[in-house]
Amino acid sequence: MDITEVRISMRDDAKLKAFASITLDDCFVIRGLKIIKGQTGTFVAMPSRKRKDGDYQDIAHPINNSTRKWMEDIVLSKYEEELAKLQQEKQVVK
Repeated sequence: MDITEVRISMRDDAKLKAFASITLDDCFVIRGLKIIKGQTGTFVAMPSRKRKDGDYQDIAHPINNSTRKWMEDIVLSKYEEELAKLQQEKQVVK
């Protein structure tokens, strides 16, 4: 399985830095991943929904840590690229 596309939608928020969508093998899309700035660094939160009891439940998520790390590394790498582009654009405008 390969991640064949990553789309990043930047946000200007203290914690929520961006939304992401990934495409697997050019045939399956997962939308609603969140790039969050937490106390220990930036991480990817899986798409979730709020349950009746107020807790959140992931809608889609990796089954094991190695897959989670693989996916997170790719998404965060693309996020860093988008962040660098934004910073370059701001410098050009000045």
